[in-house]
Amino acid sequence: MTNDDDIRLMRDVLDERLVRPLDQGDVEIVRRELGRFPRGMVAVGARCPCGNPLAVITRPLVDGRTPFPTTCYLTSPEAVKAVSRLEAAGRMAEYTRQVQEDSGLRSAYERAHRLYLAFRHALAVRLGDSEDHIEGISAGGMPVRVKCLHALVGQSLVMGRGVNPIGDAVLDEIAGEFAPNICRCSIRRDEIGNPAGESGKGKVV
Repeated sequence: MTNDDDIRLMRDVLDERLVRPLDQGDVEIVRRELGRFPRGMVAVGARCPCGNPLAVITRPLVDGRTPFPTTCYLTSPEAVKAVSRLEAAGRMAEYTRQVQEDSGLRSAYERAHRLYLAFRHALAVRLGDSEDHIEGISAGGMPVRVKCLHALVGQSLVMGRGVNPIGDAVLDEIAGEFAPNICRCSIRRDEIGNPAGESGKGKVV
C-alpha cells in the first residue's frame, strides 16, 4: 500500500513537471528523437542540460480511447541506445534474479511500482483519463521482475533518483554512454527551424 507521504511526493513531482507548458520546440525534438509524432505527450519529464527532452510524460489514454500504460517514456536516442545494449546482453534476467533474492531490493522495487501507480493516478485525475484498462499495472515488469529497462530508466529520469533502484542502477551502468547531466545530444534545438510550421500541430493530446 502506498502511504500518504509517497502519494504527496508523486503529486509534487507531477506538479513540478507540469509547470512548464509543452511547446512546439519540445514536440519537434521528441518527434525527431522517436521518428514519429509523440501522441499522448503532455509534458517533458526530464531534460538534458541543453534543454532537449530525455524522457516525457504520456497520458493513460491517447485520443481519449487508446491505452498507453507507459507514463514515463524514454525518448533520448543516446539513452535508448545505451539501454538497448544492456537489454541485448540479457541484463534483465540478472536484475530479476537480484530482485527475487535480495529482500531489501525487492522492497524498494515494489515501492517503485506503487509510486508509478500513484504518479499515473494523479495524472489521470488531472486529465480526466480512465485507468480501468491498466488498473494495478505499472511498467517494466514491476513489481516482481525486470522486463523493460527503458521503462525503468524513464521512471528514474522523470521521478528522480531514489525512486526506482533498478532504473538508478542502469543509469550507473551506462554512465559512460549516457548521463542526464552531460549533453551528448545528436539533435540540436537550434537546428529545428520553425517547428510549428513543420508539424502543423498545436496542443498535444
